[in-house]
Amino acid sequence: MAWLSITLELDPPEAEALSEALLEAGAQSVTLESTSDDPSTLEPGKRMRVVALAEAATDPAAIVSAAAKQAAIAPPAFTLAKVEEQDWVRRSQSQFGPIRIAELLWIVPSWHAPPDLAAVVIRLDPGLAFGTGSHVSTRLVLQYLESNMRAGGIQRPRVLDYGCGSGILAIVAGKFGAGEITATDIDPQALATTVANAAANGVDLTVAAPESLAPGTFDLVLANILAGPLIELEPLLAARTRMGGRIVLSGILESQAAEVAAAYAPHFAMRLLASAESWALVGGERR
Repeated sequence: MAWLSITLELDPPEAEALSEALLEAGAQSVTLESTSDDPSTLEPGKRMRVVALAEAATDPAAIVSAAAKQAAIAPPAFTLAKVEEQDWVRRSQSQFGPIRIAELLWIVPSWHAPPDLAAVVIRLDPGLAFGTGSHVSTRLVLQYLESNMRAGGIQRPRVLDYGCGSGILAIVAGKFGAGEITATDIDPQALATTVANAAANGVDLTVAAPESLAPGTFDLVLANILAGPLIELEPLLAARTRMGGRIVLSGILESQAAEVAAAYAPHFAMRLLASAESWALVGGERR
């Protein structure tokens, strides 16, 4: 089977925002590449390359346009190429290696050996749902979980991962001692992927579509989506957070952090939790 490769070059913040939006718009896989000669550093003024893979029958202009609208940027120019099935598999495996998230937390594809046997290792392969740990917005949440749960700061919380994608946030929360875990997403493929990834990592959780969630509140609510949907979801997520519980929001550009925090301020004591590479993590306690 042949696939379509859609390549775009953008400034780093736009590239990061578009990468998630492309998955939501129908791309099957999205990778980010530096255009710098040294991929480990991003030189001032350098752009990033976004490579999306889609089914051959896909309308690439429609995907790019929908993703740009979701990311709140102008539709960028792109180039196309045909990619054969086996080329896609080899390319994916060569581009996705172990990712060190924190001192003792690694995300490791199934075809790699764990780099540190003493670390908490999450087995996760790139696939059809967002969240491999490579995106800055995902890493910010994972680092929060590592520093706040692994050290015992949050004791066996009841966790909701809203917009679970691959299930990575729920799975890491489980590895760090969460009690009851629920993961939800509007995409059935994401729900199926979360079930498979949780089983591969030995984490027990409940998976359901948003409209099928059981009643109740949670000690910790996680949502790594985008600023616009997060603002719209405030009433729902506030209602799902117990009094004194915590909410942690990601998928937000630093320039959007104040707006998101203001939207949640009526129900939460919000603050900036962390930031990196133009992305922000905001959160607070329910009041």
